[in-house]
This record gives sequence, structure tokens and C-alpha cells, in this order.
Amino acid sequence: MFKIRAIQAEFGDCFLVEYGSAAAPRYLLVDGGPPATFEDHLAGELESIAAGGRGLDLVMLSHVDNDHAVGLLDLFARLREDDAADPSGSSRLVGVGGLWHNSFARTIDVGGGLAPRLRAVSAHAASVRSAEALLGVEEGHALRLAAQVLGIPINAGFPGDLICADDQPAPVVLGNLSLTVVGPTRANLEELRTKWQAWLEDHEEAVATGDPQVMANSDKSIPNLSSIMALAEADGRTMLLTGDGRSDHLLQGLGQAGLLDAAGRCHVDLLKVPHHGSNRNATRTFFRRVTADTYLISANGKDDNPDLTTLVWIVEEAAAAGRGIEIVATNRTPSIDELLSSHDPDEQGYTLTLLPAGEHALTIELAS
Repeated sequence: MFKIRAIQAEFGDCFLVEYGSAAAPRYLLVDGGPPATFEDHLAGELESIAAGGRGLDLVMLSHVDNDHAVGLLDLFARLREDDAADPSGSSRLVGVGGLWHNSFARTIDVGGGLAPRLRAVSAHAASVRSAEALLGVEEGHALRLAAQVLGIPINAGFPGDLICADDQPAPVVLGNLSLTVVGPTRANLEELRTKWQAWLEDHEEAVATGDPQVMANSDKSIPNLSSIMALAEADGRTMLLTGDGRSDHLLQGLGQAGLLDAAGRCHVDLLKVPHHGSNRNATRTFFRRVTADTYLISANGKDDNPDLTTLVWIVEEAAAAGRGIEIVATNRTPSIDELLSSHDPDEQGYTLTLLPAGEHALTIELAS
């Protein structure tokens, strides 16, 4: 058995991967979505899992943006409340076997000098983007502390307490599920660290001017954070879990793991489209080289995600190769309406499946 359940996370990510067997299902939770995701949608799913006598083998936070992390903070806060009411731990909403989580300090800020600078920029520049970045860093730290208090193992089996493709080339096996980490690599982390240092230098110069216009103009794109990316395999089926990873980093990681063929390509049954379908994280070439039968997008139109450009790349590359595909989206957005208008599904050979309004989640079954 191999399924993924896309939880309604609006502009964030939250997925339950189900594997094992129908008689003995097992679960992996990937990300927790932004505020309200846990209360409105995820908690009920976890209650159902617990009611079946099961727990979560693993919780994976792809990276520390709040649209991925807040729901997990809410989950761990609930577990701490459960422990306060019953110190034995037997009354927890759901059991959690482990946490995969790369903190800012262990990926980008290894020397410990970037976080204080980011804090200073956020305090003086009143920058929305830098404030959001700082919030994610703090939330990641809080999640780590909560896991320690709850006694949940963090990054078990990975040297240096870091989920890194270079350090764990062999798949991690959980029952019939294997997880091959394809990112981040150390080369990815070094590149991102350099970008963060340059971004902070630009913002520190803007803050020093005291000119609000200069500060506003300097606040362009926050550098990417380092997403944990993994190929999940069970019962002969595959899904690529990408977080908000960059397509070039994905291709580097897939190549390093030996998952690209002689032509430099890879096909999976399901691709979780990176960064909610943003065209800043992918290229047309990526969707030519990494192909899928099903493309899963979690977004609600915030920040124009998914971008129409991304949707067009997916559809046109599949049509050019003569592949019929399914696009599964958690919300209907203006860009999806534009795609339907400009690229007729029947003519282009794709189908669109949407999470029904008012529903908590949608299940995609890869193997029964």
C-alpha cells in the first residue's frame, strides 16, 4: 500500500504518506502547513490514525518557513498539553516516532553569525520579507526544543545531526517504505550560505542609510532555505517530495544519488511540485527531465502560486512527449482557470483534480 493524503494547507504544505498494508497501515507526516491548518484540518486526520491504534513513524519538516512549520508547532504543543494532563504520555493525540528537521543553525548559519544579523535587520528595517524569514528561523528552533521536551528523536541515524544527502546515501527503510534523501547536499548548503551572507550585507547597508525607500528597494527576494528532499518508494511506486527546493538542486541531488538515467532524466509516479508551483524554483527543462504521472500542487493563489508559467511548462512538456498526466491541486486558483482556458485538457492530454471545497484532504493512491 502506498498513498499520499494532501491536507488542505491553503498556501502551505501538509501531507500524510500512508504505507504498510491495509491491515497494518503506517504513516509519515510531511510538513504541517501555516496557522490554522492543524486545528482546522490536520488534527482530525491524526485522531483517526490514533483511533486505529496507529501513530506516526516519522514527522518531516522540509524547511523552516512558517507555511510548513506552524502546523507542526501546533501539533507538538498539543502533545505537550496531553502530557501535562497525563504525564505517562499514553494520552497523546498521536505517537511520533521521530523528527527530521534541519535547523537554520545546522544548515545556513553554521558559524552562528547570521541569525543575529537577520534579527537586527528585521528590527530596524521593518521588512516584511526579513521578518518572515526570522519568524521561520525562530519557529524552527522552537520545534526542535519541543521535540526534545517530548523525547522525540531528532535526525536519528544521521551524522552531525544534519539530514544531508552526502551523509546518508543508502535509503532509510520504514517497513515497505524507503526514503532516499536527495537534498540538501553540502554543495547546496554552501551556495545558499553565500547567498544569505550577500543578502544580509545588502540589507545592512540599506538599514544604515535610514532611508525607508532605500530599505524597501533592497528588500527583494529572500534566499532559499535548504529543503529536505527525498524520493519515497513503496510497493514498486515512487513519489518525489520536494518541499520548497530549487529544481537545479533537485537535479544535482538526483544525479548524486544515481537516480538519473543515461540521458539525465528521472520518472516518478508522483511529483510534489516544488515551492507551491512557483516559477522561481523550477524551469521548463526541469519538467522535461523530471517527469511524473501525477503532479501535486499545494497552493491557494497567494504570491501567485501556482504560477501559470509553471502549469504551462508541466502540460506542454507532457503533451510534447505524448504523456497523459494528472494535475492534483488543493485549491482552484486564477492561474488554474487561465490554464484551463489556454490549454484545453482534452487537447493537451491532461486531467485536473481539485480537493473539493470544504473537505479536509484528498487522497492519491499509488499502490493498493
